[in-house]
Amino acid sequence: MPWSVRWVGGRGAQSQKQCKKSSFAFYQAVRDLLPVWFLEDMRTMEVFHWEDGGKVSVYSPSEALLYALVHDHQPYARHLLTKFPESALAVPSQSFSCCQSSAPHLAMAVRYNRVRVLFRILKAIQAFPPSDRASHLDRRGCSRVEGGKTALHVACELVRPECLLLLLGHGASPCLQDSAGNTPLDTLLQQISHAPAANTRAKLLCLDCLFFFVPQDLQFAMKQQLLDNRQWWQDLLGVSRFQCLVGLAPPSLFVGAMRVLIRTISPEHFPEALDNLPLPHFLKPLDLKLES
Repeated sequence: MPWSVRWVGGRGAQSQKQCKKSSFAFYQAVRDLLPVWFLEDMRTMEVFHWEDGGKVSVYSPSEALLYALVHDHQPYARHLLTKFPESALAVPSQSFSCCQSSAPHLAMAVRYNRVRVLFRILKAIQAFPPSDRASHLDRRGCSRVEGGKTALHVACELVRPECLLLLLGHGASPCLQDSAGNTPLDTLLQQISHAPAANTRAKLLCLDCLFFFVPQDLQFAMKQQLLDNRQWWQDLLGVSRFQCLVGLAPPSLFVGAMRVLIRTISPEHFPEALDNLPLPHFLKPLDLKLES
């Protein structure tokens, strides 16, 4: 097979060259959606990559999961998350992540819009101890490259309603700020203001989803800007959304009732339990079957 590789021995330029060849073979195999057993044989027995400092290393489950995310290899992602849940979501080596303080899997799943793999990652996280669960869900990305954004910030920035609802339903905090002091709500409002006519329905859907999870007294950076340009924002968001956001009116009875109902759903049963809630169709972005 063209992706078959030999064990890498020796040091120096020749070893580095063999590692590059081996790494590309594994990348190519994941990209081509080859069977899980074949990929695991490659990863554990044949494939090496070259790290900074001249270290030769095999691919970890965490690094393999990043490749599975990029290429949407769902069976391989499911295997890694089932067999190695903790190590699959651990911080990858420096060759894969410039910031060694966080693992990028959640944010990458959102960035590539891998809704099904994101769902499996969130289900795997639910089995972690509570402190570890929170650190994974609310982990900030690299401050230099990603501005300290959480996966929830990324979902708002890229306007991913399915990803946003999954993250919120599994316990991601809508109150955390990124390096610039913006909450996910600020990030979404900035997207709405920069291109108000683009992807309007998805943006308003994200905003409606956030309404169900943010506390009523949430302080956000964009609030004064909304008040200073009241008419423009009212026309853009609608009067009821605008007044609720800036605190000029309480949430509607519907929003209040949905906040109460959603709080009764445990993360383990999300989003399946949404089917039993009286949500209107336009607030059900998860129009697909997500297998546990």
